[in-house]
Amino acid sequence: MDYSSKFLEEFEVVGISVRTTNQNSQSEKDIGSLWQRFTDGNMAAQINDRISEDIYCVYTEYESDHTDFYTAILGCKIKTSGSELSPGFVKVNMPAGSYRIYKPEGKFPENVANAWREIWQTNIPRQYTADFDLYKAGAASFEKTEVEIYLAVNEMEKPL
Repeated sequence: MDYSSKFLEEFEVVGISVRTTNQNSQSEKDIGSLWQRFTDGNMAAQINDRISEDIYCVYTEYESDHTDFYTAILGCKIKTSGSELSPGFVKVNMPAGSYRIYKPEGKFPENVANAWREIWQTNIPRQYTADFDLYKAGAASFEKTEVEIYLAVNEMEKPL
């Protein structure tokens, strides 16, 4: 799978979270429920100082690697770190660093799940600090949602 590389400055995301694992497809259930809560509760509208309508799904607090427990946070990037949190929301700091960026092709949302399965089977020099999916606002339809997957890596590399 092709990718590009980019250094990102630190930023923050506010949203709702769940602790999960990829074992026995548990993350699919947990993150699916997280999406349901986020959309049904119109959570994006409750995030103070959000920069845009883009949605971030952050994967952080890894116990070891992608085979163990981690926290998934679904939310929006915010403007300032001093923003007041609404009840039930959490804030995560996305560290500055080098990221590999993958753009899943095909029909959404299957393309994202397939890309992650491929990533898990590849020997990528990941940091396991905080990775994220960026779901860009403004798609013509649900199936055409544009997604980018960002993986924190140990050093800036040249794309394949």
